[in-house]
Amino acid sequence: MQHILIIDDEEKLRTLTARIIRLEGFEVTEAGDCRTGIKKLEQQEFSVVLCDVKLPDGNGVDLTKIIKEKAPYAEVILLTAYGNIPDGVQAIKNGAFDYIVKGDDNNKIIPLIHRAIEKATLSKQVAHLESRLEKKYSFDGIIGNSKTIKEAILLAERVAATDATVLLTGETGTGKEVFANAIHQNSNRKSKGFVAINCAAFSHDLLESEMFGHVAGAFTGAMKDKKGLFEEANGGTIFLDELGEMALDLQAKLLRVLESGEFIKVGESKLTKVDVRIVAATNRDLLSEIEAGKFRQDLYYRLSIFQIKLPSLRERVADIDLLANFFIKSFNAKTGRQLKGMQPDYLQALKLHTWPGNIRELKNVIERSVILETSNLLTVNTLPFDIVNEATTATGNNEAKTLSAFSLAASEKVQIQKVLNYTNGNKAEAARLLGIGIATLYRKIEEYKIA
Repeated sequence: MQHILIIDDEEKLRTLTARIIRLEGFEVTEAGDCRTGIKKLEQQEFSVVLCDVKLPDGNGVDLTKIIKEKAPYAEVILLTAYGNIPDGVQAIKNGAFDYIVKGDDNNKIIPLIHRAIEKATLSKQVAHLESRLEKKYSFDGIIGNSKTIKEAILLAERVAATDATVLLTGETGTGKEVFANAIHQNSNRKSKGFVAINCAAFSHDLLESEMFGHVAGAFTGAMKDKKGLFEEANGGTIFLDELGEMALDLQAKLLRVLESGEFIKVGESKLTKVDVRIVAATNRDLLSEIEAGKFRQDLYYRLSIFQIKLPSLRERVADIDLLANFFIKSFNAKTGRQLKGMQPDYLQALKLHTWPGNIRELKNVIERSVILETSNLLTVNTLPFDIVNEATTATGNNEAKTLSAFSLAASEKVQIQKVLNYTNGNKAEAARLLGIGIATLYRKIEEYKIA
């Protein structure tokens, strides 16, 4: 139920207004002066405050500013017996939702309250989403206690408050986009946009158009003008993932943006200027790419003003336990499961794996295990066969083959059937979760006669 506060020293009018508002289904609290009104605001949350302009101990126009400081999401509607333009202007400047004259606008009060409540509700929702976003992409949200990840976080925290260009390096799946988001959310640009683009996901011409935009008629299919992602990110941050895949001529255009904040749209001759912070990422060795003539040296030095290398999962084995348990909780919530954790041999197998796909691969393995597991702890029977075999080889002990409680063929058939059921028959998704190729999955389906 929405709560309304009425601050008015005219008791009869206040009581009448309160009765009318209650008939609309709202909860109403009354106050006869500024001091009492402020006290009520400190005790309870209100969506709307109806406030008289002239009060025994103050002025409603001035009080509006105090109300917005104490209750930023509450909307204030000021009521006055004699309206005047200067008061109305100042009221709006102080954050009032509206300023109306008593008596003349009685029929407008209820519709006005409904509109004010809509705005107050929306403001709360936006603030809640922003809070969740900040929490999700805060540095505190990056999981790990190992020395290598803590060093990377410390560097990212220091550079976040500046406008310096950042280059994130490291293997695929090490969390480069997570770091880029955290840098943006902890910068003075966080109120503006964060735009991400994977440079490897587009052809040369499409990438140029995506980055810088185009005008109608610039090429076949360009039916209308289109803003590029640099324009979309104006005032904020643009994240260029897989930068090492960018063609040399586009690298030259990117260098110009870094140097002057200017670029030319595809099919246009005039310059467009933007104020954008660039965070770039690559899994390539750019110095080797420079030697091979595939990456511009001048661009590299402009991008690597502040370089952060993200450690592979092999370099932070101590964090696997924390990461795995985080993913278990996450997939518990998604699937409605109540798994309590992992068997010791399951965790041992995870720690012995080399993780070429890093955190992304670990997440996929945990998702697969959560789907397949029938007990309340993850067991090695749900692990991909290559991880089990790798653990067996690493231990150098044939008895380690007891990691699997069933024959490989029997458990494989059961696992494939479970995953196909989970994906509603989507074989491409099932192959991804099982960690095998689509052709291998089709062969297994035929071999085991899975319907």
